[in-house]
Amino acid sequence: MDVQKLAKEILELVGGNANVSHLEHCSTRLRFTLIDDSKANLEALKKTPGVLGAVQNVQTQIIIGNSVVEVYNEVDKLLENDLVNTLETNAKKIKLSTRLLDFIVSIFQPLIPAIAGGGILKSFLMLAALLGLLDKTTQTYQILFFIGDAPLRFLPLLVAMTTAKKLKVNQLVAVSAVSALLTPDLTMMLTKGAHLFGQSLINVNYAYQVFPAILTVICYAQLEKGFTKIVPKVVRTFFVPMFSLVIVVPLTLFILGPIGFTFGQGFASVIMFMFEKFGWIAVAILATLLPFMVVTGMHKAMIPYVITSLGQTGKEIIYNAASLAHNISEAGATFAVALRTKNKELRSTAISAGISSLFGITEPALYGVTILNKRVLYGVMIGSFVGGGSLGLMAVEAYVAVGPGLATLSMFISEKLPNNLLHAVIGLVISFFVSFIATVILWKEPDNEENIKNLKATVLKTPVEGKVLPLENVNDDVFSAKILGDGVAIIPDKGEIYSPSDATVTMVYATKHAIGLKTDDGQEILIHIGIDTVNLKGKYFDVHVKEGQKVKSGELLITFDIEKIQSEGFDPTTIMVLTQPKAAKIVVTESNYVSQFEQLITL
Repeated sequence: MDVQKLAKEILELVGGNANVSHLEHCSTRLRFTLIDDSKANLEALKKTPGVLGAVQNVQTQIIIGNSVVEVYNEVDKLLENDLVNTLETNAKKIKLSTRLLDFIVSIFQPLIPAIAGGGILKSFLMLAALLGLLDKTTQTYQILFFIGDAPLRFLPLLVAMTTAKKLKVNQLVAVSAVSALLTPDLTMMLTKGAHLFGQSLINVNYAYQVFPAILTVICYAQLEKGFTKIVPKVVRTFFVPMFSLVIVVPLTLFILGPIGFTFGQGFASVIMFMFEKFGWIAVAILATLLPFMVVTGMHKAMIPYVITSLGQTGKEIIYNAASLAHNISEAGATFAVALRTKNKELRSTAISAGISSLFGITEPALYGVTILNKRVLYGVMIGSFVGGGSLGLMAVEAYVAVGPGLATLSMFISEKLPNNLLHAVIGLVISFFVSFIATVILWKEPDNEENIKNLKATVLKTPVEGKVLPLENVNDDVFSAKILGDGVAIIPDKGEIYSPSDATVTMVYATKHAIGLKTDDGQEILIHIGIDTVNLKGKYFDVHVKEGQKVKSGELLITFDIEKIQSEGFDPTTIMVLTQPKAAKIVVTESNYVSQFEQLITL
């Protein structure tokens, strides 16, 4: 995979540098906060080689898979000098609820690697102690435990960093403000009864806390911006931080800290109450809904609860159990598909996706198999409900914020509940086999011989006059390898693209060099003008239709200047591929040259 090329294509299809307000990534996705969501071309993104899928919900999320870090780094380089602080200035364009959820996800999502790494280390240490491999009383065990516990103990500092980054203020000063709350001497002073300006302070232990740090940095951000406007530039470097710190830390000790601490306690209590009220059914329902939540990215909204629960109580009792049931159900369903399907390509995809799901990464299964086949989705939902219900009935607790799977089962190790890990394994086995059996029973081959026999022949006319070129001979690996689909290429004589059939325009690229169509009988077609002509950024192209417009066979779609395209050094070869063909055999004309409206492909 050429990650540099992919990064450029993705950035272009989300509306360019100027449309990006914030960028982050999780284990499989690039997560963009865009100024104008409508500028993102989701259909084009979904068809981009290297992209597994794209969704838009609060953030524009582009599913990459295991190469997400490499792609993120390349996109980040492209944005480095252009990322603009326009989310706040464009607040009127974005709903308050959307901005709030984006703010929360942007703060908590980056915390996961540190918290997960430390948590897994602690769980392995507990396992070593249970097996008698390491004595808990030794300094070696204690020091390693301190290392694992550090991300949660100093969670306020991590939160301060991510909050300051999101608000685009000085991260080191923000961390310094929160650090003041964690100094051992102040902690001891608060325990014994501290006074500031003659007023008593509420005793709050700020270690492991989230919300006091968030409120502190929000307040600091306003102070920094305010003082920056009024303090002379010559002394701004040290006076702005000093004035901000001397105000925000006392204000936190008096007001913001106690408010944030109380809110955090209440937040965790509400979740515990819900579990006590609804019990196992809450876990079962959440697990059943997770396929839809993961596809839309809404599962990330659960991260604040998970991290807060771990910080407040040291455990989490709903989401991770539901997530384990769903992840393993995806594996069971995809392995069932691999067993039943006659399609070699689908079998290969299903096996790969199933292995990934066993280790807690479900996007390949969801986008490659599950959401494309409703019978598989039903199998996953059945397995998730039964597995989630069993985990809920056994009250399985998690102690680490990480995607549950075979490699992270240690997240369920508990000293107080010796059977907790065993119960998690039982729930895992139930989820896998229920989903596997359900999918085996429900599966029906989507493109069977009966469908092919009953399908009527479809004729696609030539979209442009010129010399016919086999797709395998196109000077572009994506098209010649038929990664996007089968079809044909034409070296054009005229710069006019016509609709090959009665169809609906599903996509018009922002750079005007390509167009997507869906014929009345459901065939999806991509017409791509030239090789690498995306780099022309729309020059020499004119589009005469718009997305959603119905067009007749032979209707003019795009005009382009062949000579000017060639003068810029680009190959004008035009490709027509069927990106999602229905069950059919593609027969290309035997003619070496096709004229306007001549038959080109028969399905």
